[in-house]
Amino acid sequence: MLWLKALHLIFMVTWFAGLFYLPRLFVYHAMSSDDISNERFKVMERKLFFGIMTPGMMVTFIFGIWMLIDYAWALYGQSGWLHAKLALLFLLVIYHIFCGIWLFDFKHDRNRRSHVYYRWMNEVPVLFLVGIVILAVVKPF
Repeated sequence: MLWLKALHLIFMVTWFAGLFYLPRLFVYHAMSSDDISNERFKVMERKLFFGIMTPGMMVTFIFGIWMLIDYAWALYGQSGWLHAKLALLFLLVIYHIFCGIWLFDFKHDRNRRSHVYYRWMNEVPVLFLVGIVILAVVKPF
């Protein structure tokens, strides 16, 4: 059980590292104007999204679902904090999908948003992280 938690947390940190860094890359990409920088950002963004973020998310969910099936649902299935955490995770996956859409727009040189937009979007994962960690550790309700 503790190994599952440890692996779940390791891959959650990996996923969040990407969620924090990719929108920051979008900020710099939106500010760049030369072809060399644009192509370099496209490579960095693609590798981060498909090589770190998405696998991190998938493995996080594998270990999380494993824990739910193994013991967590039986212990906490009636607790409001678990349902709230799962709802936040659902919304976080939607944010992850939006990152993929923005990546696709940059890949095809169709970005229409400013660097300021991505600066704001860069703060969104912080809110999810705070909420999810408080729910999982404090279990307030």
